Amino acid sequence: MSVKQISVFLENRPGCLHEMTKALADANIDLRGLSLAETSDFGIVRLIVDDVLGTATVLKSARFVASLTDVLAVEVPNVPGGLNRVLELLDGAGINVEYMYAILGNKKSESAYMIFRVDDNAKASGTLEGAGVKIIGQEELSAL
Repeated sequence: MSVKQISVFLENRPGCLHEMTKALADANIDLRGLSLAETSDFGIVRLIVDDVLGTATVLKSARFVASLTDVLAVEVPNVPGGLNRVLELLDGAGINVEYMYAILGNKKSESAYMIFRVDDNAKASGTLEGAGVKIIGQEELSAL
């Protein structure tokens, strides 16, 4: 089970990130998670949103270059060592974590939520679910 992440390529110049978020805000798109990585010339914004198709359409209309990537949304116990346990399971199965970042969850939840980009989604899902770790689907993620 995976979630669609939208990666947006932005010029590294003042106001570009604001232009992108304004287009999404004007379209009433709810950002559930965001990660920004940059170089001297451009940045990559990774988004988890409540409406993937609507977001892709808005971004294309606003002339932003974007792509979709399958990622895992993982429920991580919100206790010391919670993330370490998930990483230990992935490491033990020989799964490489390319990147990860936190996303918003329910205020009353006892769990945190992380997005993982790994080299083998199916193997990672099976490994984690087999150890009792909850993988969050697209619909459930939108409802958090």
